[in-house]
Amino acid sequence: MSVPAFQDIAKSTNDLLNKDFYHVSAGTVEIKSNTPNNVAFKVAGKSSHENATSGNMEAKWADKARGNSTTPSSSSADSTDLDVTQEKQRFDGRRKRLRQQPGTTLSASVSNITVPGPRSWPIGFAILLSDHYPTQLLTMIRRSGLTLTQSWNTVNALESKIEAADVLAKGVKAELVHVFLPTTSSRSAKLNLHFKQSAFHGRAFFDLLKGPTANIDAVVGHDGFLAGASAGYDVQKAALTGYSAAVGYAAPSYSAAITATDNLSVFAASYYHKVNGQVEAGAKATWNSKSGNNVGLEVASKYRLDPLSFAKAKINDRGVAAIAYNTLLRPGVHLGLGGSFDTQKLDQATHKVGVSITFEG
Repeated sequence: MSVPAFQDIAKSTNDLLNKDFYHVSAGTVEIKSNTPNNVAFKVAGKSSHENATSGNMEAKWADKARGNSTTPSSSSADSTDLDVTQEKQRFDGRRKRLRQQPGTTLSASVSNITVPGPRSWPIGFAILLSDHYPTQLLTMIRRSGLTLTQSWNTVNALESKIEAADVLAKGVKAELVHVFLPTTSSRSAKLNLHFKQSAFHGRAFFDLLKGPTANIDAVVGHDGFLAGASAGYDVQKAALTGYSAAVGYAAPSYSAAITATDNLSVFAASYYHKVNGQVEAGAKATWNSKSGNNVGLEVASKYRLDPLSFAKAKINDRGVAAIAYNTLLRPGVHLGLGGSFDTQKLDQATHKVGVSITFEG
């Protein structure tokens, strides 16, 4: 089993306790579609129990990585290198011709250079990095998986995200996220780095405009045993902003984890068990050392009724119970129903119900 990220050490239990409970919103509609050229669109809208609505539009384009297979054939590798070499020769010739023509800028023509192959995409920006660029740079860009995501929500926040996988080394993923609010002209920029190997998973998140600040976490694993830690650092203040730690064990049918967050003041112990192909069960106990000696407890279970539907139920130590039901009405259409009930206040209007409809095409 692969080593998870720090926040996913207790993912199985957290998903069982929190996902697919539709009472959180009064109504949710989500539409997903994909185009033949690897563009995925998603539109989501929610209505809260306080009559507040929110929505989000997202478009994601993914370019599959090329040349990263575990057993690449020599012919395909030679073909890729030949394509890049030929492209470099063509660009060198075009550059010489441009220099002989006064009044013509190099960048205008460079932006139209593309690497041959299926779904070619512009690489002119990479050539501009250096006048004497190495051929390996073009090969690296073409063989890396690139993902572009654009989103716009009802808060009028425009978010752009660029992801590149295996750009520097195998297992390295880089993300650049930019958020812009036109109404206030405020913006934020973040750089995220991920490094994943068979027994290690490390991440670094940098807020480039605020602080700047850095949040780093790492997890090591061996034979199912996991140990991880995270820390935040403010560069301007030269001080730690927080730290956490976690240990866990993961097996194919069950997992357990103990986490200490909020500067090691909030402790949580979680357990997940996949009983069989139909039944899943889990529990989580939480203790905040700053607020007293009371321990919060949540227990949840999921039962798959048939291949197209499932039901979930959970209850906590305060007597609040929740139930959920999800079914596939027809190919591409999912219906979710949920409710939350305070068993200690059945005569009061504290209960919540919600419905969710998802369309996929």
